[in-house]
Amino acid sequence: MAEKRVVRSASAKKPAAVKKARRPEVRLPPLAPWPGGELEPDGDYDGVEFTAADFTGQDGGGARFMDCALEGCALDEVRLTRARILDSRLAGIRGVGTDLAEATLRDVEVVDARLGGVQLHGSVLERVVVRGGKIEYLNLRKARLKDVVFDGCVLVEPDFGGARLDRVEFPGCVVRGADFTGAVMADVDLRGVSELGIARGVDRLAGAVISPAQLFDLAPAFAAEIGVRVE
Repeated sequence: MAEKRVVRSASAKKPAAVKKARRPEVRLPPLAPWPGGELEPDGDYDGVEFTAADFTGQDGGGARFMDCALEGCALDEVRLTRARILDSRLAGIRGVGTDLAEATLRDVEVVDARLGGVQLHGSVLERVVVRGGKIEYLNLRKARLKDVVFDGCVLVEPDFGGARLDRVEFPGCVVRGADFTGAVMADVDLRGVSELGIARGVDRLAGAVISPAQLFDLAPAFAAEIGVRVE
């Protein structure tokens, strides 16, 4: 008797599960209080606690922050281009026009930030959690994000143009007017976004996971992308 063979179609295969982001585990050592003064370009800050410091307009370009805590600091128009922020916690920071272009953030927690016009274009973010707070006009063009979690925060018109996103999550977030033009995604989980608005780059969502409800909401944008009129 001939053996029966069962052939499963490709469509019957279960989709691969989205890979979870690895969150940082920031454990700060005993910290030395910041004595005051101004940031220095290419400065080296190791194990320092900055509390309610006002860095408005200062230049800390190329500085290195290792095992540091910034609590309630003002970062208006501060220049931190190519800075390295490692194994650190930033809580309650606020500012407009903070320049972190081409900076590196690795194993960093950002909690309850209130920022506007933050420049992070060309930056590298690895094992970073942004929890709570509100960030308007976040510029992440051509940045590299790996194991990054935006958790319960509000992002207004974030720009991910040309960025690379690997294992990035947005649980409990509000995302308004996002620009994903030219972005490349792998294991990007958008299902937890409570309000998802995409202004540009809906065609770059390959590699992202969305919910059925989000698909319904984004249907007009998808239709417009492929030239379909809905009447």
